[in-house]
Amino acid sequence: MQRDKTHVLKSSRAGYYTLMLTILLAFSAPGYSQQPPRIESSTDTASIRIGEQIHCTVVVEVDSTAQVIFPEGQTFSPLETVEAYKTDTTRKKDRILLQKTYALTQFDSGGYLLPTQRIDIDGKGYFTDSLFVMVATVPVDTVNQKMYDIKPMMEVETSPWGWLGWVGLGLLVLLLGGFAYYWFFIRKKPLTEEEKEALLPPYERALKELKRLEESRYLIQDEFKQYYTELTGIVRAYLEEEVHISALESTTAQLLEKLELLRDAGKLELEDTTLRQFQGILETADLVKFAKNKPELRKAEADRSQVEEIVRKTKEALPEPTEEELLQQETYRLAQAEQQRKRKLRFALGGVAGLFLIGLISAIAYFGFSNVKDYLIGTPSKSLLEGEWVASSYGYPPVILETPEVLYRKDIELPPEAMASIKDLDAFAYDDTRAHLSIAALSTVFNKPDEEPDYEGAVEQILSGFEKNGARNIITKQEEFTTISGVPGIRVFGRGEFKLPDSDTFLKGKYTILLFGGNGFMQQVILSWEEEDPYAEEIVARILKTIEVKTVI
Repeated sequence: MQRDKTHVLKSSRAGYYTLMLTILLAFSAPGYSQQPPRIESSTDTASIRIGEQIHCTVVVEVDSTAQVIFPEGQTFSPLETVEAYKTDTTRKKDRILLQKTYALTQFDSGGYLLPTQRIDIDGKGYFTDSLFVMVATVPVDTVNQKMYDIKPMMEVETSPWGWLGWVGLGLLVLLLGGFAYYWFFIRKKPLTEEEKEALLPPYERALKELKRLEESRYLIQDEFKQYYTELTGIVRAYLEEEVHISALESTTAQLLEKLELLRDAGKLELEDTTLRQFQGILETADLVKFAKNKPELRKAEADRSQVEEIVRKTKEALPEPTEEELLQQETYRLAQAEQQRKRKLRFALGGVAGLFLIGLISAIAYFGFSNVKDYLIGTPSKSLLEGEWVASSYGYPPVILETPEVLYRKDIELPPEAMASIKDLDAFAYDDTRAHLSIAALSTVFNKPDEEPDYEGAVEQILSGFEKNGARNIITKQEEFTTISGVPGIRVFGRGEFKLPDSDTFLKGKYTILLFGGNGFMQQVILSWEEEDPYAEEIVARILKTIEVKTVI
């Protein structure tokens, strides 16, 4: 167990080692001396009225390589720190001038002595001068201005129409959702000319395409290859759809052979003259496409007319479809409609997903990934921080603090040796396992009125409790702590690995122990939270700003 403890009192041996280290550093230093830091502090005024602000400025002049740490938090108590402005830096040859300004206020009249502030420079503490400030009251003319008692609280009934806004919002969402469903899935969109033509029966489509070919400019521009390619393509596509033979991939001889087989089987009643005409057109097309033959213009126009006649005769030669064939065609049509519906659904879902993704990426770029994640998913500590806080007094002597949830009384059984010295113990706590946050407030009254509190022993007991619950690698530090009203105390803080209840998992966490007291009593505030949770850090910082204790019993 690694434990780094900083104690108020140091042993003589530690002082000896410190002295020896200072001597060694003095002898090993380079042969030149650095100028000592210069620290000044001042205020913009020596007197203010209640609620007004006074600006205290601390100026530090150090070497350019020095590391300077200014005080943070409520270190100017009994005055309250309203804001700590950004440090202003000015370079002055090989030295820098740092200026830090604090806005302070006070809501009680009287004379106040601003305490000295510790400035850490390269790990060594330097202190500013203490300053005196007068806070005057605001005069109230009680003769001409009448005074009235505070009016009692009035109960206001909730408007019965408040829910109409939510109902209207819900109806609007449903209306928009219904309109989107109708627009994407139910509404029949107007078809384009290509879609209308694709829905025509094969016979009508073939005649329409032949009519379009007749009006084309292929023959005028001597583009016979394109003309015969489209001409044979139209008739082959018609035969493949209407007669159900593989006409597009077949050669001229293969196609004619398949037509003759259908005729001989009685499935296609075509005359020999029709087949010979079709054979002649196909052979002419082959010569044009592969031998670069160029027929006469009249011959090309006649071939188109003959193909149109062949399409008509083929339509007449086909027997009427059976009931089974009609059923297959209906099944095919329904399957095509289902596929089209699924395509629309996939398109709509893809559009919605795309819009959501674009919005998510934009939100992450603007607000940051952590903020978006916490807003969408939410975290227990964020809910506690943004919820309604409770300010209350706990135990006797009272410990006053503001917390996200109220602290509940805990019954603690004292061992016989403790009961001999403790007269009364009040313990209150709140523990959120989801947010990994614990808050506890304890007040202890001793049997002997003149007995002084044992802060070190109390801290040892708390750390031992952590260890009994599975905590390990606890690091401990100690410093002075002062409440808003100026009551001094001790703050013991650090970090460690805490074992989750009913689990073998360890969580990196932090803790803070505040100790106050006097003759015959002691007060404690214990906080523990997850180390990498920024919302928990804000919760603890807010609690520390509100802690107040009464030191009179």
